[in-house]
Amino acid sequence: MAVIGSGVLRGMGVTFKTFLETYPWGRLILRTLRIPVTNGLFTIPYPETKQQHPERFRYFPFLVYDGTPDNLRCVACKICEQECPPQCIHIVMEKDEQGRPVKAHGRTLPKQFDIDMSICMSCRICVDVCPFDAIEMDNEYELSASDRYEHMIFDKHKLLKSADYFQKIKPTEAATVDARLAAKKPKA
Repeated sequence: MAVIGSGVLRGMGVTFKTFLETYPWGRLILRTLRIPVTNGLFTIPYPETKQQHPERFRYFPFLVYDGTPDNLRCVACKICEQECPPQCIHIVMEKDEQGRPVKAHGRTLPKQFDIDMSICMSCRICVDVCPFDAIEMDNEYELSASDRYEHMIFDKHKLLKSADYFQKIKPTEAATVDARLAAKKPKA
């Protein structure tokens, strides 16, 4: 039979143990009671030392290209623009004189691709809905500017990063994406 409020009491116990671990006398008390002790809370001397983030850490999206920036994976389908909850993605498709989409490398390309980073909430929905694996989440989080409007709106050229960069920052996820892209190639 479960006791009502036992989860709350366990949570308060974890909080109290963590509190005790932050002080030398608290660690001594825990060792006396034969409770395993960790280092407690600690502060990293930032910016001299940077914290190592796990591979699944995400901050802002970027556009992936294969080989050269001309070989962009994005085909300007605008799915990410439609699904974005804060509506921070803006895509303009390149069109010719007759109004037809311009094709390069066998697919359409975005003429303009902007993301307003001051609005982006790093939800990753744009990555999940992209059928071409053209947009991924970056680990770079040191983006600060004195002006909110000019410096925090990233255009296509600021967003472009190579597939090699993606493989370097997220090797497990990149391997999954590469396998998925390789499976699609024979069908085309």
